[in-house]
Amino acid sequence: MTLEILWFCLLCVLWSGYFLTEGFDFGVGILLPVVGRTQEERGRMLETIGPVWDGNEVWLVIAGGATFAAFPVWYATMFSGFYLALLLILACLIVRVLSFEWRGKGEHARWKTGWAWLNTLGSVGAPFLWGVALSSLLYGVPIAKDQTFAGSFGDLFHLYTVLAGIAVVLLFALHGAVFLSLRTLGDLRARSMRVAARLAPVAVVVGAGFLVWTLAVASDRNDKGVFPGIVPVAVAALAVVAAVVLTRSRRELPAFLATGLAIVAVVVTLFVSLYPRVLVSQPDFGNSLTVSNASSADYTLTVMTVAAAILLPVVLLYQAWTYHVFRARVGGEEVGTPVDLVARTPAGR
Repeated sequence: MTLEILWFCLLCVLWSGYFLTEGFDFGVGILLPVVGRTQEERGRMLETIGPVWDGNEVWLVIAGGATFAAFPVWYATMFSGFYLALLLILACLIVRVLSFEWRGKGEHARWKTGWAWLNTLGSVGAPFLWGVALSSLLYGVPIAKDQTFAGSFGDLFHLYTVLAGIAVVLLFALHGAVFLSLRTLGDLRARSMRVAARLAPVAVVVGAGFLVWTLAVASDRNDKGVFPGIVPVAVAALAVVAAVVLTRSRRELPAFLATGLAIVAVVVTLFVSLYPRVLVSQPDFGNSLTVSNASSADYTLTVMTVAAAILLPVVLLYQAWTYHVFRARVGGEEVGTPVDLVARTPAGR
């Protein structure tokens, strides 16, 4: 395996990590007006992701930095061509951050409700646009011979890419609903499972349509065969079907693992369908960016590989510790500090 291929695979891992972790806190935001019936319940929903949502975004920062360093041509063409879409994603993320910080600054019901709706708006908008942007890499955008973007913002939107955005939103909502059932108690927990059970069949239908269409797009627009793309598609399909069964039987942890596996399989499907290209050019397919013509020099990739081997395990250990500390269910009591939470767990007694 060459270093270019290795870093293409690592980028797939990084985007999978981002969608897997940020997916459930986007899902919680999407479901704020659906699952939460009172201000107190919405506050508890936000408490479930309060300690981890900003840490989850580390994956996005690393993925963006790794793309810039490992594939600078891909980074330059994609970020210039998708500039407005990425700016809108950034706006959605900023709105979410503000909602976390400012919702608790006032006691008036309209104040809290307004910020909750803004959180939902950002939580729907960002994953929808991520789905559109990432699927556009495969569907293709106009690229000139000098490897610059030659299209417009409207070139990102087609029936396929819009379906991708909708599929990502639904899958994140399902992931978030199951996460809420794992982290809450009482009526909020029961309501979360009911919402998950209702969302699961819809996510299956839309997700299956998107995945099958992805195989067709890869064949038609990227000169790919059905194999090996069919493998992650089959894994995703089985995972989502398992999530349907598990949510209906109220097996929360296995259902959460199943939705997480489905999300990872969707990302892997896109990357497998894309390889050996990183950005498909349409209608001039010959101008496509590939793993080879968009990558950095071997020396740069070697240095990055050494750094990743040292730092990536640290990130994984840090996030694992964070989730372990904040694993207790939220029941409406005051959360306290991380030290207080450790002291209340069996291991800290």
